[in-house]
Amino acid sequence: MRHFVHLLMILAVFFLFSFSVFALPSVDGKVFGLYPITNEVSLLKNVDDAGFDRGMTMQIIAINSFKLWTEFIFEFTADFNWDMAYEFDGSKMSNDHYIELSLVKPILKNLSINYQRIHATFEPEPINQFGLRLSF
Repeated sequence: MRHFVHLLMILAVFFLFSFSVFALPSVDGKVFGLYPITNEVSLLKNVDDAGFDRGMTMQIIAINSFKLWTEFIFEFTADFNWDMAYEFDGSKMSNDHYIELSLVKPILKNLSINYQRIHATFEPEPINQFGLRLSF
C-alpha cells in the first residue's frame, strides 16, 4: 500500500506541474468535457502550540468538473505527513497519509449526491462514504 501511495503522489505532482502555468486545459465537447476548478500542491512545516517541531506535510488537492453525457465533479485530496503522527501505541512519531477520492453528481442547484473512498494509514482498511452534499 505504501508503494501505491508514493506512486499516486509522484503521478499527481507530475500531472500538476507538467502543464504550463500549472493549469489544466479545458476540454469542451458534446459528450466529454473537462473543466478545471482548482489544482494545487502545498508544502507545510508543522509546529504545535508549544513551538515544538511536528514534521512536514504535503497536501495535493485537485477538483475538476467533467462531463460524460452529464455533469460530474471529481475531487482528489491527499495529505502526506512526515514525522508528525504518533504510532498506535503512542510511542514515537512516524509518517502517515490520507487520500480521499470523491465523485459528486449535482442533482439540484445546491444539492449533490456524493461518493467518497478514503485510504489512510490510521484506518485498518479503506472506507466508502455515500451521502448528500448541500453547497452554500
